[in-house]
Amino acid sequence: GPVAETFRVIQGAMTEENVRSTQGVFQFELSGDGGGTWYIDLKNKGGSTGFGKPPGTADVVMSMSSADFVKMFTGKLKPTMAFMSGKLRIKGNMALAMKLEKLL
Repeated sequence: GPVAETFRVIQGAMTEENVRSTQGVFQFELSGDGGGTWYIDLKNKGGSTGFGKPPGTADVVMSMSSADFVKMFTGKLKPTMAFMSGKLRIKGNMALAMKLEKLL
């Protein structure tokens, strides 16, 4: 589905440089179609993405609908707007959350 496809694209776009500059593990709690728990690891080795809990502890946990997640990563929804309008909830390290926004 669109969520799995988005994570595939993120995995493909990951670089050692992203991992070096970010140093964070992001967990996504997505509701709706293709939802569930997903992660982006930008801390370990060359980085990874996947379904389920991240290896190790997440530095940031983001909760949103799977539809809004896809919109956010395809540039149709600005993360700041999603957060301000309550579509995106963030727990954990806000500075790291901002770093992820720059990578989008």
